[in-house]
Amino acid sequence: MTTRVLISVDTELTWRAHLAGCGWEENLRRSYEAAGVGVSYQLGRLARHGLRACYFVDPMPAVMFGIEPVRRMIAPIVAAGQEVQLHLHPMWLDALSRRVDDTADHDMRGRRVEEQHAIMARAIALFREAGGGDPVAFRAGNYGADDATLAAAAAVGMRYDTTHNGSMLPEPCAIGLPRAAVAPTMRQGLTELPVTLIDGGRGRLRHLQIGAVSFGEMRAALLHAEREGNPLVTIVGHSFELASRDGSRVNRLVRRRFDRLCAFLAAERDRFPTVRLDRLDALPMDVPATPAPTGAARRWVRMAAQAASNLVYEGRP
Repeated sequence: MTTRVLISVDTELTWRAHLAGCGWEENLRRSYEAAGVGVSYQLGRLARHGLRACYFVDPMPAVMFGIEPVRRMIAPIVAAGQEVQLHLHPMWLDALSRRVDDTADHDMRGRRVEEQHAIMARAIALFREAGGGDPVAFRAGNYGADDATLAAAAAVGMRYDTTHNGSMLPEPCAIGLPRAAVAPTMRQGLTELPVTLIDGGRGRLRHLQIGAVSFGEMRAALLHAEREGNPLVTIVGHSFELASRDGSRVNRLVRRRFDRLCAFLAAERDRFPTVRLDRLDALPMDVPATPAPTGAARRWVRMAAQAASNLVYEGRP
């Protein structure tokens, strides 16, 4: 069985830039085109290597700033031949009636299913208005979803959700699947595509995020999934992933990791073809797959790289 790869990129205006007083144009610069290694850079690398990716775009800042910033996020992705699907941070909507600070509720989970349905319906309307078309897949911001979120997503026409992240259970992720679930499964009327996990050591799990694991760990996770017959590996990135947290500097360590991942997937495209969710064929369900063991050596390499990244690019130990 071929193991396909979903390169998923959460794409948004960031709340931290908003709290810092940035208007939407400055926020877009920091969050979408951060330090010259944002979405345009990523799209260029994907095109160079002939890879597909799914950009999960959050349209909710439009409730505060109008539709223009969301159009500016969506248009270059579509023009590059990549797909856009729905991401959603509900705090933008909440901020219209609540204090705008770091106590804002970033999660869909815990809200009544009717409220979640209404928020999603509004998000889809904004997404369409911004040129995104009709989304078929969803990821909750902050992985903050529960089973009511999935039920609401199914009710508004989604076919896929890719929010389940066992490394974030029981909160902010509260979807009622096993912590170690990594294979596609049916849940609340849609196909759940869990974020791929690795063994973080000492009973901990770590999700396959470009800025949070080493290239060696990503490669090991792909090979492990292939051995187990897992039909899909889901890798997470962000529009700002390859830059420092404030969007001012290139993080050369993470950029190199992304570049190496793209080169590897291009070289191994027959074994690990990248996919679009809007063109995805039927997947086998409930394959008995497990998080990838990575070994102490790879963990130490990753920890050393993270320490260097924090010291060099974030100015903190």
